[in-house]
Formats: sequence, C-alpha cells, structure tokens
Amino acid sequence: MTQEYEPEATRRETGETESSRASRGWWDRNADEYQNEHGGFLGDDRFVWGPEGLDEAEAALLGPAESLRGLDVLEIGAGAAQCSRWLAARGARPVALDLSHRQLQHALRIGADFPLVEADACALPFADGSFDLACSAYGAVPFVADPVRLMREVRRVLRPGGRWIFSVTHPIRWAFPDEPGPEGLSVAASYFDRTPYVEQDETGRAIYVEHHRTLGDRVRDVVTAGFRLVDLVEPEWPAWNQQEWGGWSPLRGHLIPGTAIFVCERD
Repeated sequence: MTQEYEPEATRRETGETESSRASRGWWDRNADEYQNEHGGFLGDDRFVWGPEGLDEAEAALLGPAESLRGLDVLEIGAGAAQCSRWLAARGARPVALDLSHRQLQHALRIGADFPLVEADACALPFADGSFDLACSAYGAVPFVADPVRLMREVRRVLRPGGRWIFSVTHPIRWAFPDEPGPEGLSVAASYFDRTPYVEQDETGRAIYVEHHRTLGDRVRDVVTAGFRLVDLVEPEWPAWNQQEWGGWSPLRGHLIPGTAIFVCERD
C-alpha cells in the first residue's frame, strides 16, 4: 500500500495562473471537509466576517439591515453562500460567486433562491455597474496574485457610491507560526516578506497558494484600484468564542489581531 504524500509547505514565487489553478483544485477537494468542520459556526444563513465571529447583523458594515432591501449585492468567494442567504433574508438581491464548483454544490445543498456563479474573481462575468454592493468574507482576495486586478474588476461592476467590503487574514499574522497555542506567539518570519505561501505536491506543483500583503500594501491596493478607504476594522476576540480555527484561537485572539476588514467606497 502506497503512503499518501504529505504536501510540502514552502515560500516561493507563484503567478496568477498557478495560483488560480491551485485555489480551484484545493477548494474542490476540501469543500466537504471545510463545510463539515466549520459549517456549524458559519451557520446556513449567518454573515460572519471571520473566525472571531464578528456578525454583520451587529457590525452593519454594509449599512443598516433595513437599507439592504432591493439592493443588488455581489458576494465574491461565497463558498456555500451563507452570507448571500443572510442578505436575501433582508430583501437584498445577492449573486454568489465562487471559483470552486464543489463549494457551490454545497450552496445548492443548503438551498439558494438567488444566482450562483462559478467564475474567477479577477474576470467577473458581469456588465459594468451591475451591483450596489460587493462583499467577501475571507474569499478570493488572499488567494490571487494580483489583488489590484481583482479590485478593479469589483470597481467596474459596482455603481457609483457602491461599497466594497472584504476581510482577510490580518497581515501581522504572517510573522507568526500558524499555530493556535503558545508556540504561535513567537515571531517566526519577517512581516515584510511578501513571498507567497505555497503547498506543493511531490512534483513541485502548487496545490494551495496564499499571498501575503502588508497592511500598507492592502491600503495601496484599494486606492490604486480607485476606491476610497472608509474604515479598517480589526475585530477583537469576544469572550463567548472559545473555538479554535486553524491558527485562530482565544489565546492568540486576545493578544494579536487575526482579521482585517476593509470598508471601501467607489466614488
């Protein structure tokens, strides 16, 4: 019996094509496990911005819930479309987009009375000015090699005055090991090392890619794409949340930020 190969984790350069192929393959292979592990926390129709559990129902980063009625909203990197389901329940008209076919199958399994679109976030298949809002909770942005291209696409499909709100791993976390316990509290790498994190198979082919940007890089990406940064939210870890999610944990969450949420507007 052959032993299953354990992917090698490394830091190396990787481009748009390799990153996109790796992300599609990884999420198609791991969608079932991801939904089994995290589906209870995410719920079927909650809008959660990250592992801290910051809920859009409380944060209102998209605007007051009553203001969402009748708005066209694009969710990018929607996964099983939990956020879109929450938006639809408030009278919005969401479209849930994801690169992974298997993730969208989970969206169908749970139920979706709104469009599901399988597409790359860097090449949105929509006309200019199609949406009032765009959002992404840990979807797409950390996984693309050219985030400015993605954001220019988002700006293109937004109407003037539209908001674009996205959450990513807080950039400071890249300086620490991805461990939830005490061993994850010591700096292990340079915060300024932008070399992508890559997991590759025995042939050297990337099967998972995540791109690191500093906080300043993220702000410049937003501005370069033509957005105005309205707010930068760093959720604190709440006392009620005792779960561990990968490298996120109550221990680390009380000491260093784990998520950064960028609130942007299209002029």
